[in-house]
Amino acid sequence: MPEESVQTAGELRAQLVAQGARWSVLEHLADEEPVPRPSLGLEPGANLTTAEDAGVIDLPGIIGHASGNPNLTRRRAAHGLLPGVRGPAAPARPAAVDWRTRWGWPWITKVKDQNPCGSCWAFGAAGLVESMARIEHDVWAERSEGDVHDGLRFTCGQGSNPETALDWIKANGGLADPDCWPYSTPPAGLPAARRDAWRAEYTPSWDRSGRTVRITDYVRLGDVEQQKVWLDTVGPLTACFDVYDDFFGLGSGVYHRTSDHLAGGHCVLIVGYDDAAGCWLFKNSWGTGYHVGGYGRIAYGEVNIDHWAKCGLRGTNPDPWTKRRLHTGNVYESGNGRAHRNFELLATAPGDRLQHWWREGDSPFAWARAGTFAADASGQPAFTGTTYNRNMESLHVTTGGRLRHWYYEQSGGAWRDGGVFGPGDAAVGSTPAFIQSDYGKPGNFEVVVRTADGRLNHWWRINGAPWTWNDGGRFASGIAHYGPALVQTRGRHLDLVAALTDGRMQLWWRDDPNGFTWRAGEIFGSGTAAVSAPCLIEGQFGAADEDTAGNYELCVAVAGGRVEHWWRGNAGGSPWRRSAVFGHDVAAVTGMLQGSFGFNLEVIVLRTDRRLQHYWRDGAGWHEGSVIGPV
Repeated sequence: MPEESVQTAGELRAQLVAQGARWSVLEHLADEEPVPRPSLGLEPGANLTTAEDAGVIDLPGIIGHASGNPNLTRRRAAHGLLPGVRGPAAPARPAAVDWRTRWGWPWITKVKDQNPCGSCWAFGAAGLVESMARIEHDVWAERSEGDVHDGLRFTCGQGSNPETALDWIKANGGLADPDCWPYSTPPAGLPAARRDAWRAEYTPSWDRSGRTVRITDYVRLGDVEQQKVWLDTVGPLTACFDVYDDFFGLGSGVYHRTSDHLAGGHCVLIVGYDDAAGCWLFKNSWGTGYHVGGYGRIAYGEVNIDHWAKCGLRGTNPDPWTKRRLHTGNVYESGNGRAHRNFELLATAPGDRLQHWWREGDSPFAWARAGTFAADASGQPAFTGTTYNRNMESLHVTTGGRLRHWYYEQSGGAWRDGGVFGPGDAAVGSTPAFIQSDYGKPGNFEVVVRTADGRLNHWWRINGAPWTWNDGGRFASGIAHYGPALVQTRGRHLDLVAALTDGRMQLWWRDDPNGFTWRAGEIFGSGTAAVSAPCLIEGQFGAADEDTAGNYELCVAVAGGRVEHWWRGNAGGSPWRRSAVFGHDVAAVTGMLQGSFGFNLEVIVLRTDRRLQHYWRDGAGWHEGSVIGPV
């Protein structure tokens, strides 16, 4: 390879003018400044699959089925990819696709910065996993490039390719979140040789198995037209290409090569295309100061971008940690089943027992009975999945006014009794609030239960030896019998909502992970006559990216056998608003989630005839679903 050249921004601008280029140099660079040279990372001579070797694939065989994302189902139908569903006479591929804002929703995580390491391949693979978890399951799932980079024991200067990264992710139980193991770079000031040789020790938190987005086989696409169909009907693609000196200065416009000096190879995430401009839209990993906010455009066929096969992904399986704010009460969405989106439900059964129900996350959506356990449940349980190998965890108030923990051990396939703890005066028949917070690693269990004196009692457990529960103290007063709802905010607060004895609701919050001071918040619901514990989640509405808090969504049963839906915007201190009243013959709202079905809200209620019923909301409003039970 020729020696590295140094070019100023002014020289590059003159070069573009001379060659009639359709793109411009980064605007913030003054003419006299040298064009920066961020790190690349495609391994020289990388063993990538060529487009010719990948050839044409069987798209109907791979993606010829409905998606949980209804927008994708419509796109697949338009291409004639769904059996028994007739599309238009000719494939209706749009002239442009941009996954950043498709259908008015954000789908792509924020631009990151790989520098100074040659790890573009890890960022491309992680970006693909993140985007497909969002597209297929409607959830933000930020992943750690360090998990795959350091898991492979690569040095900072060591290059590779996305196929190697995806192979490792598949073989090693998925890709973890940054808090499990972060992406890290060498200390500043190291000489280049020592920087390139630097390697991070790989010691992720021991609950990694429950903190990974798992993947199936990825797909190599070589045909450009099929790549565009994939972008339209599935999601983004990884891509690699040759980098010449001029590319480092790319600002706006459609890049085509004007330089003869090859600098190396690079990998990015393709998030769209534009036939009118004749280009791919890519997300880079050099931070937002490059191109246009970190996104650039590169002409079809340029610098071997279409010589190598591009990689696509489908069938992602998000972890419980990713979904922990999206459910409450006795229902949650697990990664089980053909589509990795089964509903799991736990409810009371005759003899003070608990019955596990589940629903396949793919048609025909019928509810089925699973195991039965316990013998002392006085009311509906709290139910969740945790980072312990994705175990299911249950908590209920016993007939003797204590709290009892059960867990489903995934490795053994059986329910285990986790023991009794808590106060001796928990309100019999009430529902406790139960979450896994991010205090400690693995995250602590946090429980709040209503006690017989009309107060709330907080208990917590550090999830490590000796596995003991601790009394966090009592707070509040005038709490209705039913019990509270609890979430942890993105700011690491604990937020709780409970019904008061006068039928209104009140929020309490705690912002100190090392203390136990709960503060009273707003009272809302004037005119509401709550007759059950509220169910509260932090949903995806209002969550513009992976770091922005989504809206609170709350459902509660009220007098007259109806359900009230309330919401609060968390981006700017919005007040609580009641948006709808629905349902009939409802005794209590027992569970709520937002899952993998087009941002729908899903609610489980206990009816006055002691049966459970499912309600759900899409863009058209609330709908009455199937009846489950009896309980």
